[in-house]
Amino acid sequence: MGQIIFDDNLSVLRDMPDRSARLIYIDPPFNTGKVQQRTRTRTVQDENGDRTGFQGKRYRTIRLGDTRYADAFDDYLTFLEDRLVEAHRILADDGSLFLHLDYREVHYAKVLLDAIFGRESFKNEIIWAYDYGGRPKNRWPAKHDNILWYAKDPDNYVYRYDDIDRVPYMAPGLVGPEKAARGKVPTDVWWNTIVSPNGKEKTGYATQKPIAILQRIVKVHSDPGDTILDFFAGSGTTGDAAARLGRDFVLIDNNPDAIRVMAKRLADAGPRFTGCDEIIAELSPEDVGLFAAGNRG
Repeated sequence: MGQIIFDDNLSVLRDMPDRSARLIYIDPPFNTGKVQQRTRTRTVQDENGDRTGFQGKRYRTIRLGDTRYADAFDDYLTFLEDRLVEAHRILADDGSLFLHLDYREVHYAKVLLDAIFGRESFKNEIIWAYDYGGRPKNRWPAKHDNILWYAKDPDNYVYRYDDIDRVPYMAPGLVGPEKAARGKVPTDVWWNTIVSPNGKEKTGYATQKPIAILQRIVKVHSDPGDTILDFFAGSGTTGDAAARLGRDFVLIDNNPDAIRVMAKRLADAGPRFTGCDEIIAELSPEDVGLFAAGNRG
C-alpha cells in the first residue's frame, strides 16, 4: 500500500494525473527563517547512566543522529503557488485540500488559495491549539497552528460526519449522562498535544505532527481505498494515518532524512519506493522492523 517518492515535489506533481487524489494534506515549511533541527536519541538501562528514570533506575542516553532542513524562502508565496495550482488540478472533483501553516504566512496563503480555488471553496480555518514550550514575556505566547480547508467543489465534497471522533464536554454535568457519555463533535478549534519528545509516536523528525490530527482529517474527508497525497511528507504522518484507516497514499519529499524516517515508520504498509534506492540501502532491515513494530497500532 502506498508510494514514497524522493524528488522535487513540483516536478512529480506536474506528472500526476488530473483528479487522482481524493484528499491532499500538506504541511510545508513555515518560512520561519530558521534551520529546523531535532536530535534523535534512545535510552538503555545502565547503572552508570546520565539520567534517572522510574523507581530511581539509571539510564544512558545514546545519540542516534540529527534531522534538519532550512526553513527560509525569498519568495514564499511563489514557492507555494506553483504547487497549489498543481494540487487543485490533481484533486478529485469532490476532494479537499488541507494546508497547514502558522500565523506568519497563513493570511497571505488564504488570499492565494482564494484566487486558485475561489473564495466560495473555503470551508474552515481549523486552529490546532497546544500547550507546550516556552512563554515569552513580551507578547502572548503563540501556541497554535492554522489549517485551511478548501473543497474543490464547495457544494460536493466528502464529509463523513458519523466518523468524527467525539470529544468530552467541558461541563458534562450540564448536558446529562447520555450526552456526556457520547461526547460532542469538535469545533474548528482542536486541542491536541504536540508529539511528546519522549513518547512512542516520536520519530525524531523535526516538525513532526501528531497522528491524531491527521487521522481526524483522513477519516472524515476521504473514503476507504481513496488516495491521499502529501507532497511535503516529512516524517510520514499522513501516510501513517492513511495506512491505519485503509487508504492509499502518495508521499513526496526531497529530504533524505524524511525518506529514512518514512521507510522505517511505514515498513508495515509495504510501500513502493521511487528514487529512494540509495537511501533505503543505508537502512538495516532489523532497524526498519523494530521501528515499525514500535509504531504499530
